[in-house]
Amino acid sequence: MEAKDIVLDGLERIRGSLHRTLDGLTLEESHQQPRSDSNSIAWLVWHLTRVQDTGISGLIGEEPLWVSQGWHAKFDMAADADNDGSGHTPEQVTAFRVPSIESLLDYHDQVAERSKTYVAGLAAEDFDRTLNQPQWQPLPTVGVRLVSVISDNLQHAGQAAYLRGLFQGKGWLPY
Repeated sequence: MEAKDIVLDGLERIRGSLHRTLDGLTLEESHQQPRSDSNSIAWLVWHLTRVQDTGISGLIGEEPLWVSQGWHAKFDMAADADNDGSGHTPEQVTAFRVPSIESLLDYHDQVAERSKTYVAGLAAEDFDRTLNQPQWQPLPTVGVRLVSVISDNLQHAGQAAYLRGLFQGKGWLPY
């Protein structure tokens, strides 16, 4: 199995988990928070999608779909390509609203499709390409960046699934 096949499998597992977690969820449930200083399912899904969008965009050298396809307008937010929710205050998370569950999934699906297209086109040696990002030491490679995106996304997808199970009285098993 090649590295790209492992990354593609990881990206598809994230997408599948989000679809299962959000299936049948109401918009109200997606915005529910266990405490006022914690994340909602909607925020977690938006955030992880923004992280994937930003991370892959940087590797491709293109604008995030958030900006280039106008997703920011669909979410009634600024076209800030760097705003992936990192550093949001509890108040910002509480105020965050999505227009629909479908919009969350549609945005994620488009980002995931672009990510998979990019990864499918990588040769084995491409994973070792060093990125010019001196803020990180040692300098990351394409492979390291892809693992970072998958790690972030899996953690947040799991948090969203856990919250659904918690809110619906199913414990840790949401579906």
